[in-house]
Amino acid sequence: MPSIIAIPAFTDNYIWLIRKGQEAVVVDPGDAAPVLDHLAREKLVLRAILTTHHHADHVGGVPALVERFAVPVFGPARESIPARTTSLREGDRADVPGIGVTLDVLDVPGHTAGHIAYVGDIGGPVVFCGDTLFAAGCGRLFEGTPEEMWDSLSKLARLAPSTRVYCAHEYTLANLAFAAAVEPANDAIAARAAVEAAKRREGLPTLPSTIGEERATNPFLRADLAVPRRAAEAHAGRPLATPVASFAALREWKNGFK
Repeated sequence: MPSIIAIPAFTDNYIWLIRKGQEAVVVDPGDAAPVLDHLAREKLVLRAILTTHHHADHVGGVPALVERFAVPVFGPARESIPARTTSLREGDRADVPGIGVTLDVLDVPGHTAGHIAYVGDIGGPVVFCGDTLFAAGCGRLFEGTPEEMWDSLSKLARLAPSTRVYCAHEYTLANLAFAAAVEPANDAIAARAAVEAAKRREGLPTLPSTIGEERATNPFLRADLAVPRRAAEAHAGRPLATPVASFAALREWKNGFK
């Protein structure tokens, strides 16, 4: 059975490495150096690269990796990905070499225009969602609209509650602080914050989370519920008639939250 390993990069990125035996695949390698170090230390052979979107902290390491390993590069069809060999959009399946895994592709625009996510079974259901869905948060809307991002998050929220969420940044504690401001009486948020803070004190990643945890504690997945909507209305100073309007107000609030 393949295993999934977090390789820290930059200040707060995670590059996900999927390993089966001595073969490996990496997801969103923004930096080649920590990947090459891990491969050498563990005596692994890289077999493929998966990318979710075009930002440099997700694809910057691709050229150096393909120079060293002649491997396929999977990526979104609607974005420019260095060395991409397989273009993917929703409905496609990625047959990933070396690790015996097939991943289904979802279009999840909002953070970027062509962002995709990979969904499959690796010891249970998993999703690699890049910067669309974070633990207790979501990505900024650099290229997409609130409507697109709400649709993307709603699509991910419909995955099985046990689905493990492999996002690409260690933002969890800051996101939970915002979630607590939106829903101060939500005991699940307080409990999760305590658990995740303990992990960080030990130097451990807070990831993966699960879709079930996100449904219970992530304000952006809960924007259609009464309490988050009322909090968004209070912050915005106006009525918010739709889930998209509530989501957009929450995202604006989070952009300036300290």
